[in-house]
Amino acid sequence: MPFIPHTEQDVAEMLASIGAPDIEALFDEIPAGLRCAGLAGIPAGESEMAVTRRAHELAAQDGFYLSFIGAGAYEHHIPAAVWQLATRGEFYTAYTPYQAEASQGTLQLIYEYQTMITRLTGLDVANASLYDGATALGEAVLMAVRASRTGLRRVLVPATVHPRYRAVAQAMVKNQGIEMVTVPYDPDTGTTRVADLPDGPAAALVVPQPNFFGALEAVDALTAWAHEHGMLAIALANPTSLALLKAPGSWAEKGADICVGDGQPLGVPLASGGPHFGFMACRQALVRQMPGRIVGATVDKDGRRGYVLTLQAREQHIRRAKATSNICSNQGLMVTAATLYMALLGPRGLRDVALASHANTRALADALTVIPNVRRAFAGPFFHEAAIRIGGNVEEVLRALRAQGILGGYALGRDYPDLADAILFCATETKTEADLQRYAHQLERILSKRREAPPCAYKS
Repeated sequence: MPFIPHTEQDVAEMLASIGAPDIEALFDEIPAGLRCAGLAGIPAGESEMAVTRRAHELAAQDGFYLSFIGAGAYEHHIPAAVWQLATRGEFYTAYTPYQAEASQGTLQLIYEYQTMITRLTGLDVANASLYDGATALGEAVLMAVRASRTGLRRVLVPATVHPRYRAVAQAMVKNQGIEMVTVPYDPDTGTTRVADLPDGPAAALVVPQPNFFGALEAVDALTAWAHEHGMLAIALANPTSLALLKAPGSWAEKGADICVGDGQPLGVPLASGGPHFGFMACRQALVRQMPGRIVGATVDKDGRRGYVLTLQAREQHIRRAKATSNICSNQGLMVTAATLYMALLGPRGLRDVALASHANTRALADALTVIPNVRRAFAGPFFHEAAIRIGGNVEEVLRALRAQGILGGYALGRDYPDLADAILFCATETKTEADLQRYAHQLERILSKRREAPPCAYKS
């Protein structure tokens, strides 16, 4: 429903009804020193036509770029039906379903979402979503520590986990006496070797798949090692990859215990960096440690199917100090889009997206490594991201590509000093053969110019 502001007469009648002289009187308890006299940077009101034109002008400044950046946010095709349905009033404005009997549509959607996530991950139960993949990892670390029967407050985290995820998780757990131990990666493969895992007890081991470099980790060996050493295995997965790769619930003999990740690839647009949502699934034995809430299905006294909040260990009801999490509400609208996306594509469609993304990335890697002095940064299999070394200044090259309308990837040297000449690139199903060739052609042209450029003459 469109917002219709009150008229001056409406305001006057309401103020008269409560006996207030003006609107400012409603805020008289706020000290004058804390009040803002006005917003100097905000221009005066304009007509709808003028505002629309200005919005188009600002949008045009962004330009149109062919993007090969992944690094945690991925460009996938989103069927038009997804957001046409997700923005219906029933979904768009619905909040957390406190009154289950009056929220059957919302509860059914969350129930379907949870079912889809458990099928993708191969685990027993999923919650109603988290803020994003980074906070989901932090919640998984807290969950593993709570579940540790020996009170261990140490978690092993490979350096191949997304740097921002590690930073967010660290911020969430550092003041609770939890130590996150970084495990180095093999410089040849860009993956975590079992031989490099540190000695000593820990509550859990995080296993990314694929990892930040796009490389596929030896998940079976890592998961088995964690269980052999009395640790939980926390899977950190890309949901699109789960349509193609082994489900975390099937890793090694017992499978991962917890699986988290970012759901943005499932029907959520890039939108200048947000919003995202995080997914979480776990084994039944850990369900009481899972933050958030779980929706279940039942029947009423007449045998009709209904949906209920099966578990809601939520801090806003009781015992805040003993809450499993400080989550107040989930990313419900993003979950709605993800559910519609997965339902529209189905298992076969999701697999096709994963296969096409992998094929395009392989084709692009082959085209780029034909260029002189360009080589793969790591050996071994990958999903839909890979890293190349260009033997030069990455930031300059990326700026030159941007000038040609191409976002060439992510400079790994920003987070990994030993990869100062490496670019992490991604190609999803949205890229055509012409797109790949355009990137390869421009990169070759830019690098050849730099090789041919004469050295700067020294001037005294």
